[in-house]
Amino acid sequence: MTMEKASKAAIIADNARGTNDTGSPEVQVALLTARINELNDHFKAHTKDHHSRRGLIKMVNRRKSLLSYLKDKDSTRYRDLISKLGLRK
Repeated sequence: MTMEKASKAAIIADNARGTNDTGSPEVQVALLTARINELNDHFKAHTKDHHSRRGLIKMVNRRKSLLSYLKDKDSTRYRDLISKLGLRK
């Protein structure tokens, strides 16, 4: 259930604010969104996997807290990120 290095590097490059940026909220939210989307596909095939579902819920809550932090700090970056990732339809 881990991401490939190439896809992870592409996500980081797309959402990084600088050259060596891997810890900004934008990058963290983008990585969590990619992992959440992969797990959603996993749950379509394995509906009774409740242990992984707990991890999914933890990731969703972590993403939610990062998004609320970003919304409080800089609302323009928040709006750009949610439109880029397709969240909050």
